[in-house]
Amino acid sequence: MQAIEIPHFGGPEVLQPVERPIPQPGTGEVLIKVVASGVNRPDVFQRQGHYAPPPGASDLPGLEVAGELVEGDFSGRNPFGLKPGDAVCALLAGGGYAQYVVAPLGQCLPVPAGLSVLEAGSLPENYFTVWSNVFDRGRLGLREDGNKESLLVQGGSSGIGVTAIQLAHALGHPVFATAGNDEKCRACEMLGARAINYRTEDFVERVKAWTDGRGVDVILDMVGGDYLPREIDALADDGRLVFIATLGGMKAELDIRKLMHRRLSITGSTLRPRPVAFKAAIAEKLHERVWPLFADKRLRPIIHEVFPAHEAAQAHALMESSTHIGKILLRW
Repeated sequence: MQAIEIPHFGGPEVLQPVERPIPQPGTGEVLIKVVASGVNRPDVFQRQGHYAPPPGASDLPGLEVAGELVEGDFSGRNPFGLKPGDAVCALLAGGGYAQYVVAPLGQCLPVPAGLSVLEAGSLPENYFTVWSNVFDRGRLGLREDGNKESLLVQGGSSGIGVTAIQLAHALGHPVFATAGNDEKCRACEMLGARAINYRTEDFVERVKAWTDGRGVDVILDMVGGDYLPREIDALADDGRLVFIATLGGMKAELDIRKLMHRRLSITGSTLRPRPVAFKAAIAEKLHERVWPLFADKRLRPIIHEVFPAHEAAQAHALMESSTHIGKILLRW
């Protein structure tokens, strides 16, 4: 099969097309003939040498794919009744930049009704991440007065961002989002968010104004660094801040008294090294709560550009430029 590997760490140009044997599925695993592979920021970090695959995972980059089930072990828990020939999308711990990939059956989902297989390649990494962090860890739900809690998404035009905006909005939550220019802000607004250009506006002031001084209930943050003290100020009492990346820095100062007096919670997670059972449980929640929203058009894939797989270097260069809105895909 054809694959894209990282022979040594460096810039996008180090990504190389290679020939490799087709992997063989083991117990609880299935083989997928790949149509589309998602390109994600962790792939860039892996290429740069900052995000090693977990033990036992493929050395190839790629955390999500969509394609056709070929063969494998279907004897275990199979809540969606998947079988060879079915169109699926799958979350991976690695190996997605290839024509064939092995995935745990529990991390595979049927392609949502109304979507193409190519479009489904944009879903797993973002939807697993958003559900796990916004709804499970962040507990976005109802306030004591019965109103829906609000969400602030830092980096609203990213793949994670457009997913979080759409999903929270579809479930009836007020959503705010930051983005780096007016074009990206308009894109966030089209998806259901009130947008803040973080280069020209103060997101704390804007959120406070829009919530009558109350603040936002949950913040999903990919930035970290000096955003932390400002996010503490933007949170409502009993609010939750969830970190999923540190693009702005890994260290920050925290006024612990504010945390105590206002009963705030700070948490964070990484999804890639979590066990299959944990990810399979998220897959079942997505199938129950989220997949029907694609069928009735309340959710839709936001795909910025699709590259032929051999142009993975160009796809990574686009990812690093941060000029995209939504997902970047490789087509096989």
